[in-house]
Amino acid sequence: MERIRSHDWAILTAPMVVFLLLFLGFPALVNVVYSVSEVRFETLRSPTLSGLGNYLAVLTDDDFWRASWFSLRFGVVTALAECLIGLFLAIFLAPLLAKRSWLLAPLMLPLMVAPAMIGLMYRLVLHEFVGPIPFYLYDWFGSSPAFLDVGSAFWTLSVIETLQWTPFAFLLFHMAYQAIPQDVRDAALIDGATSWQILKRIELPLMAPTIVVALFIRFIDGFRVFDNVYTLTGSGAGGSTMSLSIYIYEAFFKQGAIGKAVAASVVLFIASFAVLWGLNALAASRRKA
Repeated sequence: MERIRSHDWAILTAPMVVFLLLFLGFPALVNVVYSVSEVRFETLRSPTLSGLGNYLAVLTDDDFWRASWFSLRFGVVTALAECLIGLFLAIFLAPLLAKRSWLLAPLMLPLMVAPAMIGLMYRLVLHEFVGPIPFYLYDWFGSSPAFLDVGSAFWTLSVIETLQWTPFAFLLFHMAYQAIPQDVRDAALIDGATSWQILKRIELPLMAPTIVVALFIRFIDGFRVFDNVYTLTGSGAGGSTMSLSIYIYEAFFKQGAIGKAVAASVVLFIASFAVLWGLNALAASRRKA
């Protein structure tokens, strides 16, 4: 019986394994070869092995570390902001949405717009010379901040990203909040618990797995941000808004340094895998404890 089960398991997983090998394994192998080769668009079919020079060029490039710091800050700030606001809205609007569930539809509208379009829209709205927001701020208060200059661009981009993707976190938290059995809340009320105590000791602990997942998903999305940042500011003055994705894009398409760009993507993959492995190990140790 055990042999049959192993045989069935192999048959069932074979399509997934073949898919991963074809669509992920082969490109990954090509990337590894390109990352240790001297290769340009003219020599894509015949790269020349050059050792670890591309990795050395990436790791000694100040722009790479500046882009890494931007992506890390951007991912952390936007993930925290989106999840905090989304959690507040999910709890605060729960009574209203329980009576008028159709209100979820307009709340989800920002998710339906492509990030590149969001970037273009805010680029026009915040334009220094023709944008309506700078115009009215200057008209009403006599001055207007430069929303997309070196000092303000990071926070402007963070606010725009948060405005677009908070509905995603809100939707996850709304579903998790609605999934909490009402009997649990009623039992706590009978025992004399206040609304704050119910939220702190019952609802938030039950929603904790969803909160962790939402934070993780939004951090990944913020860390690899490209489209809306690129359409708004590009890499920014002196690379001030250059994310890792923009760094790889510019190295690949603008500089033609394919080996360097691929080496940067491999470094990013290794770092992401290490973080995932560490989180997995931490979760496993907590489960055993």
